[in-house]
Amino acid sequence: MPRIPVLLYHAVMDDPPDWIAEFAVTPKEFGAQLDAIVASGRTPVTISALVDHFAGRGPLPLRPVVLTFDDGFADLPGPTAEALAARALPATAYLTTGAITPGRRSLLPPAPMMTLAQVPRLEQYGMEVGAHTVTHPQLDTLPAGALRRELTESKAVLEDVVGHEVTHLAYPHGYNSRGVRKAVARAGYASAVAVRHALSSETDEAYRIARLILRRGHTVADIEAWMDGRGAPVAPFPDSLPTMGWRLCRRIRAAVKGPVFAG
Repeated sequence: MPRIPVLLYHAVMDDPPDWIAEFAVTPKEFGAQLDAIVASGRTPVTISALVDHFAGRGPLPLRPVVLTFDDGFADLPGPTAEALAARALPATAYLTTGAITPGRRSLLPPAPMMTLAQVPRLEQYGMEVGAHTVTHPQLDTLPAGALRRELTESKAVLEDVVGHEVTHLAYPHGYNSRGVRKAVARAGYASAVAVRHALSSETDEAYRIARLILRRGHTVADIEAWMDGRGAPVAPFPDSLPTMGWRLCRRIRAAVKGPVFAG
């Protein structure tokens, strides 16, 4: 089975806030990782291309790779987008609209963030824009009405800014369930990415695409292994018992405390 690395980045900065530091890489590390991707000979594609292939609407290159970015940190429309463009690497950015809209709030702790007005700049750099909800909640703990608002409002806000349809979603924290996936499809999304820390494949699920999350301890050697189709399991695979048990615990906690950041 062809193995497809779908990489998940967050902040690319030298001095990230403590809460995101584990999932941040420095600009120097980022550049070295991008160079390793280019050297691997893989062909970078967007999530749209991957999902079109899942739906039988187009072929993929023999050895594809997908780069994604979550949340919308301040580096994204500047040095990060420039580093990608310099290497002709397309990517997909999933944005938390409440965190990047002045006057709005989200569950994300304080951090340097891009602004909603900068979203069109991402497309100018060749990046694809997707939604990451309004407030970054654990979607599989929300009642139906709140879930629907998180999905539809973030989609509408981004569509108003970019002037075209936004059809791809990233689950905050990667958390989802069968009910959440059905709600995502009803809201008009063509795909959704999870985390799973696994390689994707041609038989992966369009509403639970596996990604490999970059941590500060990952090295160029890790990137090289993933580009070679090694070092991680291959999706699709069913949820494990610990995953299902953790979902139940989070739902109980949410029923008692309300929406909280799961970091």
